[in-house]
Amino acid sequence: MKLQIALLASGLMVAGGAFAQAKVDAKAAEALAQKSGCIACHNVDKKIIGPAYKEVAAKYKADKDAATKLAAKVKAGGSGVWGPVPMPPNAQVADADIKTLVAWVLSLK
Repeated sequence: MKLQIALLASGLMVAGGAFAQAKVDAKAAEALAQKSGCIACHNVDKKIIGPAYKEVAAKYKADKDAATKLAAKVKAGGSGVWGPVPMPPNAQVADADIKTLVAWVLSLK
């Protein structure tokens, strides 16, 4: 029994460490958004052409598939979700960078 508890505690510490590493570096992500051209249409707190990132985070808060959906939307573009202005595709942005950007947006409160 003591061995099982020790293994469980050890596993929780490892999982906790992995979660901490998965946290998004907000400054690096914001710089990536700037570099990738996202800031031309989006802002963290206010609508420009596209929605504010905090609005996006709030809308998708309960959606467990949000990261996948949003990454696809960033890559391919789309329209109709936030109004009549379409979001252009961002095929030039690396998939890993899109994943980082989406994780950052979804982390905003």
